[in-house]
Amino acid sequence: MSGEAPTTFTPAGVRRGFLQAQPLAPGAFIYGMVFGVLASERGLAWLEALLMSVFVYSGSAQLAALQGWSNSPAIAPLVATVLLINARYVLYSASIQPWLSGATRPQALGTLFFLGDGNWALAMREYHAGYRDAGFVLGSGVAMALPWVLGTLGGHVLGHSVPNPATFGLDFMLVAFAAAIGVGVWRGKGDIAPALVAVLAALVLHRWVPGGWYIVGAGLAAGLVGAMRHED
Repeated sequence: MSGEAPTTFTPAGVRRGFLQAQPLAPGAFIYGMVFGVLASERGLAWLEALLMSVFVYSGSAQLAALQGWSNSPAIAPLVATVLLINARYVLYSASIQPWLSGATRPQALGTLFFLGDGNWALAMREYHAGYRDAGFVLGSGVAMALPWVLGTLGGHVLGHSVPNPATFGLDFMLVAFAAAIGVGVWRGKGDIAPALVAVLAALVLHRWVPGGWYIVGAGLAAGLVGAMRHED
């Protein structure tokens, strides 16, 4: 666009992003702690939970993966679940591509590695306001990722120290947390049909297909119905 400021990537932008994302950091820490507790309750070692939080870095995807976790989990449905839920990051990455045009390849890849829901929304607000230093995206991403990882470790230690999770209701946290996420993303009557189709698909697949494929099937069924309704 004519007259638009050129994109840059500077340490000042990284600092600004890191500082402006601090109000979101406590929420990421608490979310990470909840995941850590649930991971411990499901039998994951602290290193497994830590690596999942570092490389998957998606609360919703990690929560879904835990539902299909066992002593000998089927890897294929777990990977498919994570890829399906995290598909939104393809759109996130595409939306910030113009901003990263002024960054080197290592800078761009590092920024995308730390990209999350919260800092993406924060960064897009800055971009639409005319700010063009892409270091903001990296800084805000690091500000969200650090408390998420630390929260995971803290939650795992807390969960592992409880001898009987059911005594404190920790065995119900996975269901309660999934319900809370569902309420948080609910947008109104338009979500009823995809939700019902997802429930039906999950029940059928859980009954007839072994492993965690019911999660994948439910997500695909809901997405298909949602796309059909959007086209209408």
